[in-house]
Amino acid sequence: MATNSDGMSSERTDTAHHHWDKLWQVDEGRADWLEPDPDVVAFAKSRFDAGDRRALDLGCGVGRHALAFAAIGFETAAIDASPSGLEELGNTASARRLNIDCRQAEMTALPYDDESFDYVLSFNVIYHGDPTVVQRAIAEIARVLKPGGHYQGTMLSKRNRNFGLGREIAPDTFINEDESDKAHPHFYCDAAGLIGLFGSFELLSLEDRVHKKPDSWHWHLKAERAA
Repeated sequence: MATNSDGMSSERTDTAHHHWDKLWQVDEGRADWLEPDPDVVAFAKSRFDAGDRRALDLGCGVGRHALAFAAIGFETAAIDASPSGLEELGNTASARRLNIDCRQAEMTALPYDDESFDYVLSFNVIYHGDPTVVQRAIAEIARVLKPGGHYQGTMLSKRNRNFGLGREIAPDTFINEDESDKAHPHFYCDAAGLIGLFGSFELLSLEDRVHKKPDSWHWHLKAERAA
């Protein structure tokens, strides 16, 4: 296995979609990913009421948030690297008679023009990679957002119980092969590191929250792209 100048592995780290693609092929795998996060829905509604009209769900999975955006009234786009997730989203959108532009793409190469969206969501997505992958994804988010546009997303906190477990393949990036849903790269950060990563944004709110499992700390942030 090749290593870089820091002695870390140089293996590809943008591989999480392979795990999710298998998971989303079956009902049991999709079951935990069908209900949108209430805070996401509330913020999306507030942005629509403020006049935002174009929304992107980056890393949409089976589409729980993209479907909510379209129901609110947004002109909605959704991307994911998982074809099975996109197929499920397309089927559900068709059944609900919702129009969503679904595309298979990587988070580090978004298939949209500069300044295309008023609002971008990436929920539990962009930390799946090493620091370089994360930085590229954030740069793409900034590129496709309009000046003054809003971003909402999550990052893994260093308070998370899985930080430091498994094999470190890049700085603060671990593969924990003892847990099936962690057997691909995960990048963790503290508040200072997160603020640095989002230096091209004005942070509006930042909160470290526990998700479903004990000590599953995730950063939740809302930010505005600088003009």
